[in-house]
Amino acid sequence: MRLFAALAPPPEVVDAVRDAREPGPGRRPDLHWTPPAEWHLTLVFLGEVPDDLLPVLTGVLDGAVGGHAPFDLTAEGWGVFPGPHRDRSSVLWAGVGGDTGALARLAADLRAAASAVGLPVEDRAYVPHLTVARSRPPRDLDGLLTELGSGPRAPWPVRDVHLVESRPEREDRYTTVRTWALGWRTDPGPPPERSTA
Repeated sequence: MRLFAALAPPPEVVDAVRDAREPGPGRRPDLHWTPPAEWHLTLVFLGEVPDDLLPVLTGVLDGAVGGHAPFDLTAEGWGVFPGPHRDRSSVLWAGVGGDTGALARLAADLRAAASAVGLPVEDRAYVPHLTVARSRPPRDLDGLLTELGSGPRAPWPVRDVHLVESRPEREDRYTTVRTWALGWRTDPGPPPERSTA
């Protein structure tokens, strides 16, 4: 299975990003505009995972997610890869603000968990984003960024993490395999005594 761990944007974020990018497809039909149903914020790309490794992987990811409390992000602004303002960009994305420190720690712990079970993970700076459009071949997207303006701005409460299977050849390209709630871990100590009087 080709897998990655990700956050799914809530409907309010999807609506804000879709509304903010609205002029884009009409003005730049030469780009591949990703459907809102495919928008996600990747935490770690896991690649092809053998079936026999899946139980071990889900176990370590379970532990990594459980150590993080819920936090709040915002969808905000636009960016490009490579960027910014390069004349040969291949990706237009919506950016993320808010508690990006909590987000970076979550992504780092998931990367460490995947690495611990032998999966190769990317060793480059983590840039959280929602891919809105792709350009093949790369081209100048500066004019498009100007036309789109300051970009979306919407609150994004982060409460769970999804393990997603990527199936590029299928119409339903992404399927959630497992979902974990943030902050599920309980106090391992004994329950407090209660008076029965």
